[in-house]
Amino acid sequence: MEETVKTENQITLSKKDLNKSWWYWVCWGQICYNYERMMGLGFCQSMIPVLKGLYGDDKEKLAEGMTRHLTFYNTENTWGAVIPGIVASLEEGRANGQDIDDETIDNLKTGLMGPLAGLGDSITQSLVKVILLSIAIDMAVQGSIVGVLIFVLGFSAYALGVSHFVYFQGYKFGKTAIMKILGNGMIKDMTEALGALGMMILGGLIANNIPVKTTLTYSLQGMSTEVQGMLDSILPNLLSVATFGVVVYMLRKGWKPTKIMISLMLASVVLGFFGILA
Repeated sequence: MEETVKTENQITLSKKDLNKSWWYWVCWGQICYNYERMMGLGFCQSMIPVLKGLYGDDKEKLAEGMTRHLTFYNTENTWGAVIPGIVASLEEGRANGQDIDDETIDNLKTGLMGPLAGLGDSITQSLVKVILLSIAIDMAVQGSIVGVLIFVLGFSAYALGVSHFVYFQGYKFGKTAIMKILGNGMIKDMTEALGALGMMILGGLIANNIPVKTTLTYSLQGMSTEVQGMLDSILPNLLSVATFGVVVYMLRKGWKPTKIMISLMLASVVLGFFGILA
């Protein structure tokens, strides 16, 4: 079993300590939300394996460390895992006599939690969850349980994989970890790739779930031509895309969802009554 390495002059956290700290954070970092400290309790719990690895059974040092981390804290759980990784590195340095005080650790947590919350929410909530839910909901509507499994397993793999990577990058590079992660262009490339994938999935969902077709025909030189067939030859499901575009335009103009739905229902009834829509 791998234990914390202690030499005459140096204490080094073991992989077991770090893995346990990461696991506590990614699984239970958000389980004790409260208005006083938000994720402070979850962060403190993730530091317990680190503090025990550094101070053993020294109850006074353990109490000081836990008190140090029982402060207000709030960020996004997946990408925010880099912060407990950095703090683990700082705690290790402090235990080895480096000039790292409570204020330094607290200021680092406070300074990074906001930007990483914005970064993590932009990727996790706005891209990854949307893409996975789009696939899962579409399959579930068709009666397939595979959609549910895709979401649960896919999001779990994403959350565990990303959080593990950034946690250990945080521990490895300490205060410079954020610049190492952001500086190599990984975030930009990932965001662009997920954005492109999201647009592809959105296009498929529009085609499958917004079936807008017209029954209009016109005659030219004695030949009757269906408008729908002509539109499909230009761009399949063009009316579906146009309808989606109208809804997006309404949302950007500040229309409430209820008003948009009522407008679409009325438009459907009127256009259907006059034989314009199928």
